[in-house]
Formats: sequence, C-alpha cells, structure tokens
Amino acid sequence: MPNATPTPRLQLRRISKRYPGCLANDAIDLSIAPGEIHALLGENGAGKSTLMKIIYGVTQADSGEMLWQGQPVNMRNPAQARQLGIGMVFQHFSLFETLTVAQNIALAMGPAAGTPKQLEPKIREVSRRYGMALEPERLVHSLSIGERQRVEIVRCLMQDIRLLILDEPTSVLTPQEADDLFITLRRLAAEGCSILFISHKLGEVRALCHSATVLRGGRVAGHCVPAKCSDQQLAQLMVGESAALIGEYPKANGGATFLRVSGLNWHNPDPFGCSLTGIDLQVRSGEIVGIAGVAGNGQDELLALLSGEQTLPRDAAQTIRFRERAVADLRPDARRRLGLAFVPAERLGHGAVPELSLADNALLTAFQQGLVSHGLIERNKIESLAQAIIQRFGVKTPDTQTSARSLSGGNLQKFILGREILQQPKLLIAAHPTWGVDVGAAAVIHRALIALRDAGAAILVISEDLDELFQISDRLGALCGGRMSALQDTAQTRISDVGGWMAGQFHSPQPQPAAV
Repeated sequence: MPNATPTPRLQLRRISKRYPGCLANDAIDLSIAPGEIHALLGENGAGKSTLMKIIYGVTQADSGEMLWQGQPVNMRNPAQARQLGIGMVFQHFSLFETLTVAQNIALAMGPAAGTPKQLEPKIREVSRRYGMALEPERLVHSLSIGERQRVEIVRCLMQDIRLLILDEPTSVLTPQEADDLFITLRRLAAEGCSILFISHKLGEVRALCHSATVLRGGRVAGHCVPAKCSDQQLAQLMVGESAALIGEYPKANGGATFLRVSGLNWHNPDPFGCSLTGIDLQVRSGEIVGIAGVAGNGQDELLALLSGEQTLPRDAAQTIRFRERAVADLRPDARRRLGLAFVPAERLGHGAVPELSLADNALLTAFQQGLVSHGLIERNKIESLAQAIIQRFGVKTPDTQTSARSLSGGNLQKFILGREILQQPKLLIAAHPTWGVDVGAAAVIHRALIALRDAGAAILVISEDLDELFQISDRLGALCGGRMSALQDTAQTRISDVGGWMAGQFHSPQPQPAAV
C-alpha cells in the first residue's frame, strides 16, 4: 500500500442518505489516500452505489460532511465532480444510444476538450493502449454490453482524474481484458490517482486492492486488507453468515436434445454488427451449456435469434428447433408457449420496465401462466406470483408495488430470473445471469439454475465470466467472429482451452451427443 499521507484525497464523515422506506447510508465514514486502490464491498442493497453517487454529485447526502483534499466540499452535480478530478464508471451505463462513441465522450468532457471529430484520434489511442479497442464513429446503440462498458471506462481514462470510481468495471470483460485493466489501474495508482473499486469478484479485489471497507445494511461493518483474506472470509464479512457461498456443483449428462441449432447462418445488416456463420449447437434436457466469448462476437445476435426477437424466413425455420418443432420463424410469444424462458443481458429496459412495479413486471412475460382470463388481468394472481418470486429468491424490496428502477442490480436480477424460473420452462436461455451481483445473490442464482437443470430443463448460459461458466456448466463452447467452437465436457476442459476458442482457435469439430 502507498505511504500514508496526513491529508486524504477523499474523506467522508458520517454520511447518511434516506429514501422512502430505506436508510441507504447510515453515518458512513470513509477515507482514501492518494495512490490508494480502495475496495468498497457489500451485498446488493448494502448502500455502495448510493454512496458513490453522493461522492460523484448525482445525489446529495441528507447529513454528514465530505472533504476533498482536506477542504470541505458540497458536491452539487457530476460536472463539479469532474472539474475537481473525479471520474466514475457506473454499473448501469450512462450513454446516449443515438450518439456515437466520440459524441458521448465529448459530451462528458465538455467543450474545452474539443469536438467529437478532434477527439477521435485520442479515443483510438487511449482505447488501444488500455486493451479496450473502440471505433469512435460507431453509434452506441450498435455496441454490445461489453463494448459499452469500454466506452464508460475510456471516457474516464481520457480525463485528468485524481479519483477514479469504478462500479463493477470488469463485469463484462474477459479475464485477459480485466488483466489489462488492472495494469492500467496499478499504473494510475503509482502516478498518484486514487481508485475506489466496487466489485463482487472477490479474487480480483484480493489481487488489486490495498484496503477495503465493508458495508452491511447501509453501515460500515468493518475494514480489511483483501490480500490477507480468502474469498470465503471476504464473503462472510459482506453477508454476515458462515454458510458456504462459493459452491461446487456436480456435472450432469442430460437426456434428450431440446434445443437444436443446425447450420445457422445470419447476415447482420448493421455494418458494425456481427454476422453468424455455420452455428451448430445442441442443448439437452437436464444440462447446462455455457457459451463464452469476448463481447461483440455474436452473442447478442445469437440471443436475438434464439429468443425470437429476430426471426428468420419460413424456408430457414428448420435451423432452430425445439424438440423437432421448427421455430426460427416464430415470434417470442409463440416460442414461450413451446416452453422457452429468457433472461436478457440488459436488466432495465429489456428484462424489466424501469417505471413499472415488480408486480406489473411479473406480468410482462408470465401472462400466459393464467394471469389473464377472458382478456382481464387477474390482479390477485399477479400479486401472488410477485410475492412468490420475492420470497423464494430473497429479493430485497419493500413490497410488490416497488418500481423495478429502485432495486439494486442484484435484486432486480434475482427477480427477473425468478420470474422466468417459476414459469417452469423446458428451455431457459440466460445472458450474463450474475453480472454485477454480489456473492450471496450469485449463490442464490446458481443454486436456482442447478435446481432447474435437475428438474429436467435445458439451460443455455451465455456469459463472459469464465469462473461462472466452469462452476455451473456441464458442457462449454465459445463464440468468436460469429462462429462457434464445438462443445466439450466442462470436466475435460481447461481455461486455456476456452481462451483459445475465444480467440478463434477452434479444435476440429467434435461430435455432438446423440439425441436420446
């Protein structure tokens, strides 16, 4: 850890923030030195994101004091924070989708930084230097989730920052990309930049951070040096219980093939998108198949084609089958009637409508489960379903009428996944199921997926988290450039194998298991 300094870069004294029905921050004390990489740990809903927003000026504390380089400051807005040298990468992206990468970065940096056109060379140079290549002319709506995360990070790295706040910055990065980011962060810290790091990936916290503050229930629960703790010890500090949170699950062989993708070709009309070539894939009832890949290599396109958000012409309907039923030309509602459930990559706006209550969000995909009768909504049944999701999956929320927007990322993810699982699907497709959630929530989600698998469902998980894929998948493959490797038993697969597939180094095709 850097040498101690008498004047912290940032100091919080008894910061409190209350929302209706929730004390998000309760007299928080926090101090960060110049050049220190400081982790902020805690469960979803522990108050981490609220505290970061107070520091960045997105919201104001109800009470307490903030000192910046020893001087009291009232952080009124993000523009003031940026002027002082504070940059923040949010867990939920703060980008304008109809603007280009360069236009988004220019807006964040202000007129003094130059026009978007003038910034383009620097964006290319900075993004390449830090291993997060971006094309400045691309429209944000055409970017994958991982690429949007890169925009957020590069946008901060282009500023003259003294404090960098990172809220789950590696959630959609590959291990190699994360390693490159850590090199950058260590260099920034060595140059005197302070870094406040929020992550639920405890291994990277232990490897990167000099110190950590743990929040629980909106209060400071303790401090530690992550390098001196195990993952299990850090997890127990966060959740306050001794139960094992890092689970090992037995592998399964599965039964008859439910999802069969044969020779799937799709040309993406978006010049910046990824086309799919010769995709072959089988997922059997009673197994979990994991698909890895660097963001932007066809994951979004494959998800759209499997979910029905993107359909194919009738003469290509046989390329995707549920059992022996051709479905590639069917819309999402028709596929759901055949047993499909779907957890999209983006929670707010895709998995849930931010302004709607949890009860109404439950209705969005479960309306075929007897929640509508003769054209009338059965409010009591919707309420019962929402309550069942909340109770079974441990969703922390005041009630079923709480808006989806007000939930933490992990709690909203548990609600969305629970909504799909309680429909007892024959096929569940889940994208990044534990992206940005704490270890407690991830354990809940993993156990739910394993239980659904053991009940006979076919499950396809697309994720950039290799640790997760190795933990829960029975077979593994990877996408690269719109092509997919052959699937291989997880027990027979090394991380280096998957890394090679992610780079396009495919083995000779291996025979898919025969349908039972």
